[in-house]
Amino acid sequence: MARSRSGRMRFRGEKGRLPVSERPGSRNRDMSHILFTRRKTVALEIGDSPLTLEDVERVARDGEKVELTTEAVARIRSCRGMLDRKIEAGEIIYGVNTGIGEFSEVVLSAEQVREFQKYLIYNHSAGIGEPVSQEDVRAAILGRISVHSHGHSGCRPEITQTLMALLNSGVTPVVCEKGSVGACGDLAPMSQIALCLMGEGETFYQGERLPAREAMSRAGIPVPGLHARDGLATINGSNLLTGMGCLQLLDAERLLGHTEIACAMTLEALKANMKPYDHRLHALRGFPGAVTSARNIRRMIEGSDLLTGKVEIRVQDAYSMRSSPQVIGAARDHLAHARRQFEIEINGVGDNPIFLPEDDAILTGANFQGTPVSMPLDMVGAGITMISVLSERRLNRLLNPALSVGLPAFLTKGAGMFSGLMLSQYTAGMLIVEQRILSAPSCVQSIPAAADQEDFVSMGMNAALKTRQILNNANGVLGIELMAAAQALDFRDFEAGEGTRAAHSAVRRVVEFLDEDRPLFPDHNAMAKAVKEGAVLEAVQDAVGALESSWDQPETAPTREHHR
Repeated sequence: MARSRSGRMRFRGEKGRLPVSERPGSRNRDMSHILFTRRKTVALEIGDSPLTLEDVERVARDGEKVELTTEAVARIRSCRGMLDRKIEAGEIIYGVNTGIGEFSEVVLSAEQVREFQKYLIYNHSAGIGEPVSQEDVRAAILGRISVHSHGHSGCRPEITQTLMALLNSGVTPVVCEKGSVGACGDLAPMSQIALCLMGEGETFYQGERLPAREAMSRAGIPVPGLHARDGLATINGSNLLTGMGCLQLLDAERLLGHTEIACAMTLEALKANMKPYDHRLHALRGFPGAVTSARNIRRMIEGSDLLTGKVEIRVQDAYSMRSSPQVIGAARDHLAHARRQFEIEINGVGDNPIFLPEDDAILTGANFQGTPVSMPLDMVGAGITMISVLSERRLNRLLNPALSVGLPAFLTKGAGMFSGLMLSQYTAGMLIVEQRILSAPSCVQSIPAAADQEDFVSMGMNAALKTRQILNNANGVLGIELMAAAQALDFRDFEAGEGTRAAHSAVRRVVEFLDEDRPLFPDHNAMAKAVKEGAVLEAVQDAVGALESSWDQPETAPTREHHR
């Protein structure tokens, strides 16, 4: 996703971007042979300008190349020079010539210092499970390069340059998805990335899963090896959970667009009273997300007979119909907050220790701690679950003949012989229960480790993994509501809004009208895929223009003067 010159968001389905199925993040598939042959990109400079979520996506999913600015290289060299002088002078430095964690008081001999980095990476490569997606690994590598570019990590320039070469050549380390506790950073997964710096471990490259040394040799990437500090400087930050979270925030923003589309379709199908969507109502309360959501939904219904008085409506609808802007808006407001947190993190120095060449000083602390990003990511997941619950309640009103304002029971013409979309609600309910289970916050689940030296950890990787599953389930829930709303609109004989008509046509390109009962799992899966890939959102935006996004909102609520 990128911003247009006007600041409006452009979404995933936009022209010129690879479809999701051809991106390197497809789970357990390597698409780099497509990515790096089909797309010519301009390098993203790292070191002077702040990175955005969109920058992370362009590198992680679209294969944009990266390079360090001259100033960033100079900072890395200066910091390394300071560290080399201190090592030569025999100064005791944590993680350089001492052990780590509970062994931080163990001082290493000069002969042990270099070997220590190798064994550090070996013993921290302790994850488990299937490989995390390649796009997530690429996002993590970009985040680590960004940390190094500040010149406070103490690694050799060759380390950062090799990480850039991995990105630019499409060599992606194989990283187990589980094992990180989110402090001291994502040690286990980042160590599998660091193995490549020694020519060890595995990678995905040009459609194959290969030993790292072989892939790097084919790509022409020299193996730099690890000297003092190099290993710890590569792993000591929450870069994987942050990279995953950056991509998930963008996916959540697109999902909110689909949420508003599904809501608009359902409102039309249920002959809703549209007064609750007047932007003046929401401006008076002052929450930017609600103002944005109401305006988006109203915009899709422009041109509808619902707004002309041709359709008889009720005086007041149920909460699931009239409070959608407040609920979706709350998710939008939190998403905007989460974006600020993640962009601080991807532009900050998440490391330990931190070296200050200008002061000839070394600071130890806990800038690897994942809580500042894992906590908002927990709430993003809970927010997506919340809007999925709201979607299912609207779905219920479409299917229940006591609530559907004259629509046939379960949206079928042959009730009794046929059951229509009755079972679709079962599926949505199952997905939501799983989302609710996953919505328990991970940031309060700390389990101490390392002989209680690391006695509070963020468990941020759990937040990233569960939020990913919550989003996947939400694609299904919203896909089912879109399918039901399209079916309901086919039973109505009034003119729908321009955006609603575009959404209906987009749904019909994926699933046919349910005239007689048929197996529904192909339709459910097809609609979930359409939501994930942005098909309906793209069609609506082609018809009515770009929807407003969470990122367009002001950071503070309107003043009383604004209300007037």
